[in-house]
Amino acid sequence: MWKKLAAEFIGTAWLVLGGCGAAVLAAGFPTLGIGFVGVSLAFGLTVVTMAYAIGHVSGCHLNPAVSVGLWAGGRFSARDLPGYIIAQVLGGVFGAGILYVIASGHAGFELSAGFASNGYGEHSPGGYGLAAALACEFVMTFAFLFVIMGATHGNAPRGFAPLAIGLCLTLIHLISIPVTNTSVNPARSTGPALFVGGWALSQLWLFWVAPLLGAAAGGVVYRFVAGDNPKPTEVSGD
Repeated sequence: MWKKLAAEFIGTAWLVLGGCGAAVLAAGFPTLGIGFVGVSLAFGLTVVTMAYAIGHVSGCHLNPAVSVGLWAGGRFSARDLPGYIIAQVLGGVFGAGILYVIASGHAGFELSAGFASNGYGEHSPGGYGLAAALACEFVMTFAFLFVIMGATHGNAPRGFAPLAIGLCLTLIHLISIPVTNTSVNPARSTGPALFVGGWALSQLWLFWVAPLLGAAAGGVVYRFVAGDNPKPTEVSGD
């Protein structure tokens, strides 16, 4: 179990550093900035690379919502949930800490710019309100778990799950960055929010509640639609 938790810690740190790092360091870089498309790809690539690296160790959840959704879908043990969630959140905070050390080396860096935090209302990139943010995060996380469950099903093509899951996360970001800066991952949201404080912490509740509920619904619905026969690919590292 300690190896699994270490893998989740490292993987989640990589997700936050890679995805949020792309947003903070490269998205708006003068002339050559990667923009929303580049940030979306960065988040997807973090999942693809870590899925191949640690999928056989921990299942490469990297996300409390994924762990909860897999539990709801019958693919993950409830006894392992607390450890996974703690490791993921700590990894997210660590990844944000590394990003802060790097980003603060630039003379014009300011945490008030958002530090890739998730938000709604005046803190939404597109000015979307609370209801829109809730709906978006719920639906996107639902879809994410639906794809994860399907890509790791016993009838799915072998070896392609990381690509399907990474591409799904890329698509989710392409859709929802303007709405909430895209969370679908409470650990990803918590790391930057702890550094920004203030409004980011006050709005953090949404980026726990909506992803967890959406993920649980996605796991349950996929299990109803497809079942688990033949046995799905193991996603808990057991």
